Amino acid sequence: MAKSPETEHPVEVFGWAARDSSGHLSPFKFSRRANGERDVQFKVLYCGICHSDLHSIKNDWGFTLYPTVPGHEIVGVVTKVGSKVEKVKVGDKVGMGALGASCRNCEMCCQDLEAYCSEKVFTHGSIDKHGEPTQGGFCDLMVADEHFLFCWPENLPMDAGAPLLCAGITTYSSMRYFGLDKPGIHVGIVGLGGLGHLAVKFARAFGAKVTVISTSASKRQEAITKLGADAFLVSSNPEQMQAAASTMDGILDTVSANHPIVHLINLVKPLGKFILLGLPEKPPELPIFPIIMGRKTIAGSANGGLEEIQQMINFAAEHNILAEVEVIPIDYVNTAMERLEKGDIKYRFVVDIGNSLKSA
Repeated sequence: MAKSPETEHPVEVFGWAARDSSGHLSPFKFSRRANGERDVQFKVLYCGICHSDLHSIKNDWGFTLYPTVPGHEIVGVVTKVGSKVEKVKVGDKVGMGALGASCRNCEMCCQDLEAYCSEKVFTHGSIDKHGEPTQGGFCDLMVADEHFLFCWPENLPMDAGAPLLCAGITTYSSMRYFGLDKPGIHVGIVGLGGLGHLAVKFARAFGAKVTVISTSASKRQEAITKLGADAFLVSSNPEQMQAAASTMDGILDTVSANHPIVHLINLVKPLGKFILLGLPEKPPELPIFPIIMGRKTIAGSANGGLEEIQQMINFAAEHNILAEVEVIPIDYVNTAMERLEKGDIKYRFVVDIGNSLKSA
């Protein structure tokens, strides 16, 4: 006999959701499933704001399910575990990223590439196995299969560490997969935002030479003196761009706004790699001639696999890699989204859920 909605989803949850494409977030009561034998319930303490959250609440990609609770850079403390949970116990710190479920049997899942499983379910904005929309971390409580949670190191701050669960792994995984994680490799980072500043930190920890490429000359000093980049290029300066042509082994393009890439691809050496990480609303124009004549690789990369995310978290804890964050209360979140859309943040907003989210 099928369970009633009250039995299937008895856990009351309070969060903030967008109801329409205005993207305006406001208080929202909903429910989550009861703990299964492999499930973990945890209190959310912090949740980062990713640029894809902004796209999602505004339905920029055309498939948002309203009402939607965003947030997929989630850290908190375990409050309840199922009878067969082995990974964590009550009181442990945990993290949860963009992936809420996958088939766990396909070729991708068996290669630690769950993010590319055709049956994956995102933490928010997907339809779960019960046919209901998933809701993210702008709320007080999450319920998740232990397989999709990460153990949080004691020496890794939860607020500045939260963005590692999306921005961090997106940059870390792409450098690892495409061989841009070796000492002496010259890596270009396009955009110095949420992803870009963490890409600089990881690349430096790998021993790479790092050049930041930005439209904003004002970011030069911070890129070099604070984040440790070796060089800085203003992408609108043709002399600088020409002087740096064919000097980089690979480039990570982290920009989510619409932007041209022809002049950026020219910076890559023959046989080099240009990796797209941002998600602009409109697809870029692809310059075929320099790609073919330089045998250059144009590729994309999303999230990493579950095992790799745990490795990245441990690597960040070992090398003291944290996001530069502005911690905000939940009632500031709409202003934060407006500022994010304008690029007015260095470099990541993190919502202090634990101290600011109060049920109505």
